[in-house]
Amino acid sequence: MGFILISLIILIGITSYFLGNLRAKNLRTSNQKNLKSLSHYYGYYVALWAVVPALLILLMITSFKSFFIEQYVLSDFIALGSYTETELSLLFTQIENIAMGIKLFDENTILIDGAVNKLNYINKTSENLTYVTVLGFSGLLVLYSIFNINHKLNSRKIVEKFLIVLYFTCSLVAIMTTVGIIFSLLYETLRFFSQVPITDFLFGLNWSPQRVFVREAGDLDTRDLANAFGAVPLFAGTFLIALIAMCVSVPVGLLTAIYMSEYASPKVRDWAKPIIEILAGIPTVVYGFFAALTVAPLVRDIGQGAGLTVSSESALAAGFVMGIMIIPFISSLSDDVIKSVPQSLREGSYAMGATKRETIVKVLLPAALPGIVGSFLLAVSRAIGETMIVVMAAGLNAKLTANPLDAATTITTQIVVILIGDQEFDSPKTQSAFALGLTLFVVTLALNFIALQVVKKYTERYD
Repeated sequence: MGFILISLIILIGITSYFLGNLRAKNLRTSNQKNLKSLSHYYGYYVALWAVVPALLILLMITSFKSFFIEQYVLSDFIALGSYTETELSLLFTQIENIAMGIKLFDENTILIDGAVNKLNYINKTSENLTYVTVLGFSGLLVLYSIFNINHKLNSRKIVEKFLIVLYFTCSLVAIMTTVGIIFSLLYETLRFFSQVPITDFLFGLNWSPQRVFVREAGDLDTRDLANAFGAVPLFAGTFLIALIAMCVSVPVGLLTAIYMSEYASPKVRDWAKPIIEILAGIPTVVYGFFAALTVAPLVRDIGQGAGLTVSSESALAAGFVMGIMIIPFISSLSDDVIKSVPQSLREGSYAMGATKRETIVKVLLPAALPGIVGSFLLAVSRAIGETMIVVMAAGLNAKLTANPLDAATTITTQIVVILIGDQEFDSPKTQSAFALGLTLFVVTLALNFIALQVVKKYTERYD
């Protein structure tokens, strides 16, 4: 119902636009005074009246319909007063299944049969009423807005005010979503730190959250919380793999951007840049398979041939493939930034006798540094937040090591491991995932702050 109804509302909106536009043009050709806005603004004015209120009404009906339907269907059971909220919820699910033809029990009571009939009736009735209410209200507003078009109406101001409100609402949604994420992480993190000291989490050297499931006499053994949530190995693994990835992606990506913007011919640039950017569109699970099945065995064989001890799930393999994955983030953005440097800076450098290399190193790169730093920041954030490659190629066990040939794990990988399957969300193990998420958020925020300071410094110098 929803898709068809929304499609009809959009169709009414398109039709009403042409009707409003036609109405304004007819008024212009009559003997009345000139209109205060262009004709298409009146079309937008009518279309807004046709679409926006209808969508709001549909949203309200959709939000409250399920509650009223459930209350109506279960009214006979609620009147008995012998069912709990959980039992009523399960009962309504059973009634919905029977109404859809899924019969899980051989015997049905008279009340359940009556509830199924009620559900079928109310679903059909509510669907028809929704169509009539939404489309009828939309049609009435179309007629009202068309007849409201006259020489006194300034439709442009109305449309622009609506757009301002829309932009503000979208911005507010983004901001409130961020605030909601922060508070949800903070709430669960505070619950976690009420049981595990923050110093043990930030400076502990052992990560084994599975120990919290050891219970004595039905209660959680608090001794198992000690030295079980030391996140230092996770921090070390995350930064080690991210560092390897940046060591691969930064030089390759930046040199690629310099070549593409300053040395490559237009023909080479036209086919080479899209090919490089294809790397950003490959699913990360494909990179994970590539790292686990190709790169990791290759790194192990090369290391063993050189007499080194190399893990089959080394941080080097995961970091190398991750670096390949984020090359387009650096090369594409840096290329665009370098290309946007004013040509006058190049010409001035050449006029002073500088070579092409000197112009690139001493003029173009410093002038484009804010954008290049932004591309590095995006790449670092992408590397720190990557999960699938590390899960498939770097291992799951937390190990404090600085050796890239050893197995390592990351914060995001442990969040996935902790939250896999049916978990009890009131345990320190599950709550530790939120603490890790908040830590990752703080680290990313700090990187953003540092990058903004660098961008501000060089932007002022080259403005």
